[in-house]
Amino acid sequence: MAKKESPGNVEELEREYTIPLRASRHQPSRRRRAGHALLTIQRFVVRHMKGKPENVWIDPRLNEEIWERGAQSIPSKVRVKAIRFEDGLIEVDLLETE
Repeated sequence: MAKKESPGNVEELEREYTIPLRASRHQPSRRRRAGHALLTIQRFVVRHMKGKPENVWIDPRLNEEIWERGAQSIPSKVRVKAIRFEDGLIEVDLLETE
């Protein structure tokens, strides 16, 4: 019987996501919204890219986009590009809009 190729054997996987952050506006206190949004992004990427939380690297530009209007006023959604490398590292970048 032939072996089936699992998604974990893929050398490099690149995807674009629109991550909703509306729940991060209501769950935490006002001063913790930006930090909660970053955790939401990390959890979303781990779930959809089949990785581990310690292997997620968030680009500083994405961090600045979340914190741009302060800790209390975060964006309602953010478009990102996620790349999973063969060693398991997942890099999350802000998607360039033209």
